[in-house]
Amino acid sequence: MKKSTFLIVGRHAVTEALKNPRRKVHRLFITEDALKKLNRENQNTNLINKVHIFYKSKKEIDNLCGKEDISHQNIVAEIENFDEISIKEFLQKKDSKNLNFLALEEVSDPRNIGSIIRCATSFNLDGLIVKDRSFPSKSKLLFKSASGGMEHLNIFKVSNINTTLRFLKTKGFWISAFDSKSNKDFIENKWTGRNVMLFGSEGFGLNKNTVANSDFVFKIKINKKMESLNIANSVAIVCHHISKIVMNN
Repeated sequence: MKKSTFLIVGRHAVTEALKNPRRKVHRLFITEDALKKLNRENQNTNLINKVHIFYKSKKEIDNLCGKEDISHQNIVAEIENFDEISIKEFLQKKDSKNLNFLALEEVSDPRNIGSIIRCATSFNLDGLIVKDRSFPSKSKLLFKSASGGMEHLNIFKVSNINTTLRFLKTKGFWISAFDSKSNKDFIENKWTGRNVMLFGSEGFGLNKNTVANSDFVFKIKINKKMESLNIANSVAIVCHHISKIVMNN
């Protein structure tokens, strides 16, 4: 059965999709100048082989983006989602003592999720766990904010976060929830072995049942004059800290 297609925009998002052998790119809508720039920046790779190219004006590309307030950089691609791997399948293939996952509960803003994917990819996390129902998998804003990270990060869509956390605990994972009301700074943890870093929405935080399933509750210590950080900033700080520990072990 033929998969449904959708549009993504932006130079980094589209370029990484074109480079990804797993990603089916059907059509490329682009201005002549943008195509010249794309070819110039990727001279050693035939990115547009077997891709149907449609030259468009900036205004025509604006129309493709609809009413969304998004910088398309004069390049739009029509793509398919690739086949996803489940978290159980991933753990069967990668039986490592050291794994680090992010998990998001009720985080639905595509800009935030895209930024989180960009951070997780940049700092070499092993995967992102999201609730299938609240993950905007075909969002132009998500792909644009992820800046190509969607092509490189394992994203595990699950029906129930708590059920997944309980399963991961049986596989040797430590579950660490992040809450600004916690008394324990996250840098006090060793962050070795298998870990899941759990973040909730900015408006409501984590569900009580989810916190109850966690082994630890941490905070990021910041200036007391500030109440909290944006979730994407919080994730970036945590991912950077853990990546340094992984590199040194």
